[in-house]
Amino acid sequence: MATTSLNVNGRTVSVTIDDPDIPLLYVLRNELGLHGPRFGCGLGQCGACTVHVDGTAVRSCVTPLSSVSGRVVTLEGLGTEVKPHPLQTAFVEEQAVQCGYCINGMIMQSADLLARRPKPSEQQVKTALANNLCRCGTHLRIVRAVMRAAASS
Repeated sequence: MATTSLNVNGRTVSVTIDDPDIPLLYVLRNELGLHGPRFGCGLGQCGACTVHVDGTAVRSCVTPLSSVSGRVVTLEGLGTEVKPHPLQTAFVEEQAVQCGYCINGMIMQSADLLARRPKPSEQQVKTALANNLCRCGTHLRIVRAVMRAAASS
């Protein structure tokens, strides 16, 4: 057993784990009780588990805890109930959520895009989200939400 410290959503936390290569997703969900990132495919292909590590979107289901040394931000740390992130507000306003399973990944990947390109074109949004899967088919509302968030900032 080893104890590891992480900066998650702006606070330092310590976790005791058996395997240093445990996926970051398991630590976030099972040890820290953060349920924004979801287990989807377990292969880094669907995007449901997306979080930010040092400001970059990563698939936490294939990111070993041992490789994480920077600041981790999950959907819970992107905004607050009092002051939600513009993307969180836009997703609600556009009613972009149907079942909601993919939305963590859609928002976190979009936040990464907007941090790098504050005023993306619709095609750039579609390209950035191309590897995030949604089975409900709310893609058009998701793209509109990202464009709305970009316009509001």
